[in-house]
Amino acid sequence: MHRERPPLTPRRRVTALLAGLLLAVGTPTAAVAHAGHEAHDSKAASAAADPTFAQIPMAKGPDQVGEPMSLAVLPDRSVLHTSRDGTLFLTDHAGATSVAGKLDVYSHDEEGLQGVAVDPDFANNRAIYLYYAPKLDTPANDDAPGTGSDDDFKKFDGVNRLSRFVLNDDGTLNQGSEKKVLDVPASRGVCCHVGGDIDFDKDGNLYLSTGDDTNPFASDGYTPIDDSPNRNPAFDARRSAGNTDDLRGKILRIKVAADGSYTIPDGNLFPPGTDRTRPEIYAMGFRNPFRMSVDKQTGVVYVGDFGPDAAAADPNRGPGGQVEFDRITKPGNFGWPFCTGKNDAYVDYDFATQKSGSKFDCDAPKNDSRFNTGLTDLPPAQPAWIPYDGGSVPEFTVDAKGNPGSESPIGGPVYRYDENSTSSVKFPKEYDGNFFAGEYGRQWIKRIEQGDDGTVQEINAFPWTGTQVMDMAFGPDGALYVLDYGTGNFGGDANSALYRIEYAKDGLTPIAEVSADHTDGAAPLKVSFTGKATDGDSQDLTYAWDFGDGTKGEGLDPTHTYEKNGTYQATFTATDPEGHVGSANVRVVVGNTKPTVQIIAPANGSLYQMGDPIPFKVKVTDPDEPDIDCSKVTVRFSLGHDSHAHELSRTQGCEGTLTPPKDDEHDPDANTFGLVGAEFTDNGAGGQAPLTGRSQVTLPPYHRQAEYFTTQSGNLKLYDKAGAHGGKTVGDSHDGDWISFDPYRLTGATKLKARVSSGGAGGTLELHTGSPTGPLHGSIEVKPTGGWENFADVETTLKDVPDQTTKIYLVFKGGSGALFDLDDFEFTTDGSGGAHTGEVKGVNGKCMDVAGGRDDDETQVQLYGCNSTAAQQWTLPGDGTIRALGKCLDVHWAGTDDGTKIQLYHCNETVAQQWAPQGDGTVRNPNSGKCLDAEGDTWGDETHIHLWTCHGKANQQWTLP
Repeated sequence: MHRERPPLTPRRRVTALLAGLLLAVGTPTAAVAHAGHEAHDSKAASAAADPTFAQIPMAKGPDQVGEPMSLAVLPDRSVLHTSRDGTLFLTDHAGATSVAGKLDVYSHDEEGLQGVAVDPDFANNRAIYLYYAPKLDTPANDDAPGTGSDDDFKKFDGVNRLSRFVLNDDGTLNQGSEKKVLDVPASRGVCCHVGGDIDFDKDGNLYLSTGDDTNPFASDGYTPIDDSPNRNPAFDARRSAGNTDDLRGKILRIKVAADGSYTIPDGNLFPPGTDRTRPEIYAMGFRNPFRMSVDKQTGVVYVGDFGPDAAAADPNRGPGGQVEFDRITKPGNFGWPFCTGKNDAYVDYDFATQKSGSKFDCDAPKNDSRFNTGLTDLPPAQPAWIPYDGGSVPEFTVDAKGNPGSESPIGGPVYRYDENSTSSVKFPKEYDGNFFAGEYGRQWIKRIEQGDDGTVQEINAFPWTGTQVMDMAFGPDGALYVLDYGTGNFGGDANSALYRIEYAKDGLTPIAEVSADHTDGAAPLKVSFTGKATDGDSQDLTYAWDFGDGTKGEGLDPTHTYEKNGTYQATFTATDPEGHVGSANVRVVVGNTKPTVQIIAPANGSLYQMGDPIPFKVKVTDPDEPDIDCSKVTVRFSLGHDSHAHELSRTQGCEGTLTPPKDDEHDPDANTFGLVGAEFTDNGAGGQAPLTGRSQVTLPPYHRQAEYFTTQSGNLKLYDKAGAHGGKTVGDSHDGDWISFDPYRLTGATKLKARVSSGGAGGTLELHTGSPTGPLHGSIEVKPTGGWENFADVETTLKDVPDQTTKIYLVFKGGSGALFDLDDFEFTTDGSGGAHTGEVKGVNGKCMDVAGGRDDDETQVQLYGCNSTAAQQWTLPGDGTIRALGKCLDVHWAGTDDGTKIQLYHCNETVAQQWAPQGDGTVRNPNSGKCLDAEGDTWGDETHIHLWTCHGKANQQWTLP
């Protein structure tokens, strides 16, 4: 009997990358109103009103920060910072950056090297702590993601590990000194939520944040509590965050000894020996407490907790997506996955029957999941300190375009003024006790004034000119150190950086920048450098260069030739008349050349339907390695959401097909898009370390909300409208106004449809490429709709679309006055909107047919004379499946052997039902890499279709509808 196969490819959800501040148990929920601010003295007010700060770049770019994750400031003001690929960087106060060490890590999804912390007694013991995902004992298990079956989740179970290391006096990591402290279980091969921040209180207790390690897909953006029969536990957050006997979704508190062992401090949530609990738990009920800090003066813990993505509340499911900053003053349960925000309760939803029960009781939550190993009756849920969603906290909106953007709060530090410090850059005394909150997606830092009881008194803007805030900490000098993720994904980019923000009461320090036309190559290597420096209170700067090979230079644009192989750090220094020195560095590798990685297919800007298979082709060139080993080329698909992305699938090779799952988490009106990235690391050359080349292309969706434009002309505005898809329109349009989107490649696009409203004159919506006055490809007449809230769909046929990557412009045309609002738009490649239905024919003219026209599971698929019956009508809906009679084309038991039966089977979203048409006429199953094949050479009616090694001959050639 054919048993039901669990999904082999889990659906993956993109989550808001970061979130929140922790709640104060037993203290009043923060009033975001500004009551009490007037009680501050005038000195505090003046310092807050017009302070002068300098944002000093210390390290910048992927060579110096990798994919930045976390930082810790050493007593000498050097900074340790981690990259997810396992690299630990050390940057000294002058900005000289080196690799302290590299751990061998598992790095699928969000896992890898996460947190770093410095032991309170570092001056004497040189101890640091790292939180990372160690490789499994079976290397093959680490090289591919899990596929979703029960057996597979067991196969990929691993841990995230907290270990204590010694940092050598020369700044290198003594890997042989590792002492394992604590392992936190992890379901590998699935997304999401690792947490991984580390801090200490004044008594030397170590705090560790851990994520719920739960797949949030297939939960519609609400709480993932699916414990259906035969469902994998990784879809139920009650097994982790809501489980008193599990370390995930928690803030842990322990006291670590020199040998790596630990004891339990008094006052954790569950006393040692309590049945079905873990004594390490200080606070529980978190989704992804990505960043947290401990105020050493008070012992209060501040956390940013990421929330789910539901676009709106649903009485049958629970609250809409919101995130929170929490403030923990004593042990407690913070609600997830039962409650969120100010104790907004989710509904106990049965995923097997798809029926809703009653709301969870936040005062007395019960965990009755069949995967729960802990207590059934849980501590009462505590309300968040500052929950927010959209514009609910006005000071927390908006991004640069006035849009809410993704909600991803970063729990930063509390500043404590040191009277005894002689530092000239420490923050002012008036900031003592202020909490510094960060936002990854909205790209801001806020300074929050609070009362002793945690009441929010004022939320202040803070000068920040970087991009996506990843981590923050105050150093011993009283300056704020900030790690900037940058705007790329999974490897860092030019904006990835480490900064030091100083209070410039004694004058501003020059801000230095440096670039080079070559940073790698064979000797002799001639490099043209460019230096740039700005100083807000001085124009009379002097410049100096140290090229790293014993030679010096001067000026802003020197040229230097490196004669010998080596890895050099060129340093540019700018000094002002007051003696303030700013410097910047660039690494130059002589003897090895970074490989060039080019993604041939898919083309950048190609339209993409989420869930479709993606054929790819990658070209790698390296002058030091003429024969590229394609097995070392990694290609990954990630789903972008606003300003972040999550990896959904990966494979190895220069050619093949990516098979990402459908995105069932995000609202269809969310700002989502596909990303295909490729990378290759060479073997090193000339005695120098290996270098990695990377490339990435963006795949925009067919359907897009107008408010997610890249740029706009001057007068357009966003309007909130209840009837708008996604809740907003682009409006106040006048003749000649425009919005643009980048990148797009419109090859094959035949129609443009738009959703509009007009209480004005109406007009015309035009599609141009390259510029607002570039080639015109279609015009849509927009008539008045009877009001600004009345929407209508209009469309046009496209012509002469360019077969190249470009920027598209939607231009509003018409007479005088306001014209019309644009809600969203959609491209189609044919009249079906992307779905195709018809016959699948072999080269002999016969059709792929369901034997006997039966719709029973396991019915053989065969060749038969074309007869226009339903048994020969196949639909390609764009999700990678091929369907007939309401069921899917399926590989029996997801087999991979030649001759495996091809059958009809009810659709179940497994890899056995994924098909990828190829340019050579074959149709491949990406799981096996093999092709649909007509058995033998007879080509008669009832010839069985089976799976076979691809050879491209006549019996593997198919014409699709």
